[in-house]
Amino acid sequence: MLTARDIMTTDVETVAPDDDVAEVLTRLAQAKFNGYPVTDGDELVGIVTQGDLVDLFQPSDRTLWIPVGFPPFLESLTYGIDLSWDNLDVGLDMVRNSGKSISDVMTADVVTVAPDDDIDRVLDLLADRERDINRLPVVEDSEARSASDSRTQSGDGRVVGIIARQDTLRALRDERLETAG
Repeated sequence: MLTARDIMTTDVETVAPDDDVAEVLTRLAQAKFNGYPVTDGDELVGIVTQGDLVDLFQPSDRTLWIPVGFPPFLESLTYGIDLSWDNLDVGLDMVRNSGKSISDVMTADVVTVAPDDDIDRVLDLLADRERDINRLPVVEDSEARSASDSRTQSGDGRVVGIIARQDTLRALRDERLETAG
């Protein structure tokens, strides 16, 4: 059976907790993925995603909510329209958030897997609708844990790889092609 080690990417780009939000957003805009594990030295301390950073640059106070329907609008649809998303606002948001560190916006409660976890565990985590995970850091713990242990806390260990949803799909496809051929 396939394990996390078989499908993970070992060349993992990370950011540090004290990295500047604007710097990380710029790096992410040029990357082919949507998030970074946050490490302090070798230790995983969080994860920051595109969604975490975009939320800083589209605050809800600029949204005009328009009820559509007949008064008194009790059962009507509501549409949100962003009134001011332009270059000036992006610049103002960058100035307002400059100096803010990744530790201020990252998720500290990270879902991870171990290198020897089987593909079923990986699939269960990536298919979990509640968590909506796109990338799973693969960490090596200093203490041995079983694959059924819950790994959802920062400080789990050293990042040795990462698994994206597409990595899992590609591995399953390749395994099927091997068994069919």
